[in-house]
Amino acid sequence: RLTGLQRAPLALGLGLLLLVVPAGGVVLYDSARDEATQQMLLDRLDEADELVQAAGDRPFDSAQADYRKALGVYADLRSDHSGSRAAERVPARMKTYYTTVGAAYAQGDYCEAVEPLKYLRTVPKSLPGTDLGALKTWPDDRLATSLYECASTALTAGEANWGSQYGELLTTFPESEQAAKVEPAVAAAVVRTEKDLHGAEPCSAVQRLRTLGSQIDGLEAGQADIGAALDKDSRRATTSADTGTYTCGVDQYRDGDFESAQTTMTEYASAHKTAKNAGLAKKIAIAAEIAQTVPAAGKKLPTTRTGGSISVTVQNDSPDAVTVLFTGPVTGSFTLKACGSCKAYSFSSTINPSFEPCNDSGKNYPQRTISLPVGTTFFLHKPNGDSSATPASDTAKLESGYIYTECAYTTQSLGSGL
Repeated sequence: RLTGLQRAPLALGLGLLLLVVPAGGVVLYDSARDEATQQMLLDRLDEADELVQAAGDRPFDSAQADYRKALGVYADLRSDHSGSRAAERVPARMKTYYTTVGAAYAQGDYCEAVEPLKYLRTVPKSLPGTDLGALKTWPDDRLATSLYECASTALTAGEANWGSQYGELLTTFPESEQAAKVEPAVAAAVVRTEKDLHGAEPCSAVQRLRTLGSQIDGLEAGQADIGAALDKDSRRATTSADTGTYTCGVDQYRDGDFESAQTTMTEYASAHKTAKNAGLAKKIAIAAEIAQTVPAAGKKLPTTRTGGSISVTVQNDSPDAVTVLFTGPVTGSFTLKACGSCKAYSFSSTINPSFEPCNDSGKNYPQRTISLPVGTTFFLHKPNGDSSATPASDTAKLESGYIYTECAYTTQSLGSGL
């Protein structure tokens, strides 16, 4: 019995030791599992970092999906594993993230930098509760600069997208230094284009000024004073375009584009009745119309000269009212009423050697007498109201000591035309 009593405490001690050993194993197991989880999260962080680094070698359009995927990992680490070592390292990683996404700006490629910088301004919303410090506003000034520089380059080059970028700058960063430079840049563009009105391509300058005026009107200014200044720039561009239309018409005439010159000068004279060049614009339109039938009539630019010493009477032996246009030393036009008792001549009668229109003493031909200087005058007769009829032309070399008569008549062609 004494031997048995001595063994009992030993057995009890061994039992207690057996119970302690499994409890220690649980602690060791939990620690290992936690470390494995931490390492797994760090691996996820490294994978996101590698994704950002690889995306930095590609254009933003193709890399954006990977940037968003990496940001999703960062956001998940911060929200679902906030106590992890990986989550604690996310804020430090964001500086690399921002500089990688916004690398185009650092390279001076402002147009390419616009979309990445706009994207970076949305990043803080994906990382709630994360202290980004100065990174939160890091894209703002860079985006304002990129919008200004990209738009300014497009404006100088005559491209169309500058208006939307300036508009975005004015509304997104209305108080910025970059926004304050928009109106002066627009005003300078108007002045530059005005100078081109006196260059080799005035018609192109007119069109650019009109486009500028429309684009400026479309800008939404963030401040009233900038808006007022832009309105003034728009009016100047439009006014200069209107004034330059005359210069454009002269250039078209001198280049031999008589159809365009006629249209341009007719529109100019109609829209600017009180302008000092309105009268000459009408004469250039007349000469341009004649030159489309008689190119020699367009060799010289018309003048505002009137009158002369030679009498020329134009009669109308046509059943249609006729507009008579003439150019040379003097340019002008007038209309003769239709001859009510006159008819169109057959083609065969006009080739008869004895053919002589405006020679029927029994008819009262509508007529008008004008005075012209010595020299060559080009006439064009066109019937009114019949677009299918072909105008007739005559080149008259007027000499002193003579009285001249022009006769307008209508010939029936071999077909059905006049």
